Amino acid sequence: MRNESMTAPPIRFFLSREHRCGYFDDRLARNLLFDPDSPRLGDFYDSALSAGFRRSASHLYRPRCPGCQDCIPVRLPVDLLQVDRSQLRCWRRNADLGIDIEPAYFDEELYRLYRRYLDARHPDGAATQGEPDDLRAMLDTPWANTYLLRIRRGRQLLAAAITDRQATGLSAVYTFFDPEQSGRSLGVFAILAQIEWARRENLPFLYLGFWIDRHPKMGYKSRFQPLEMHKDQVWQPQQPAAAAAESGSN
Repeated sequence: MRNESMTAPPIRFFLSREHRCGYFDDRLARNLLFDPDSPRLGDFYDSALSAGFRRSASHLYRPRCPGCQDCIPVRLPVDLLQVDRSQLRCWRRNADLGIDIEPAYFDEELYRLYRRYLDARHPDGAATQGEPDDLRAMLDTPWANTYLLRIRRGRQLLAAAITDRQATGLSAVYTFFDPEQSGRSLGVFAILAQIEWARRENLPFLYLGFWIDRHPKMGYKSRFQPLEMHKDQVWQPQQPAAAAAESGSN
């Protein structure tokens, strides 16, 4: 009998069409994608994370933009994390919250929180990107092994983190929270909770998606140290100067 891996067709890659950049209004973006119709995406997902790819809905992609290489994949080696005073205060401030981790599924409570978050934090895109099917697409990707981390105060849902669990670590797909609870720093708290989750399961990394040097929406990622960046086809520590500059912003 022939080895099945020898007869399986090679996976294909595609370049997306150019579209508006989500970070810079004056730039166009383009992505390199694994074939979204391939039945083997689950087989490649873990190695794709290790190569700097990220999941969005059912797509595995990396930016491949004309004339721009600013989006850099980043991850945290969880056992080496150096919690700073601000992060420690955040953890203590939210000691009254409960954390549940469960297989991902859609419900109306989750959608209401998602919509409120988009309306408050991303009003320009909320009308076109906040439909129930958009949330379902993040939650329901069969090959991604997706979980939902729900953060509650009593019965009230305050935050949720959509997270994929793979052999090399957790991938933080999307986090959203109650915009009226900004004083709690729930985005930071969700990352700390995911780090603790990875440690409990002996997973080495938490993948945080892409980072852009000095972009105002990216400063929180550089405050988690040591941060590793995927550059020149290898993972390497973030340069200290860049980390120091981000820590001093905001």
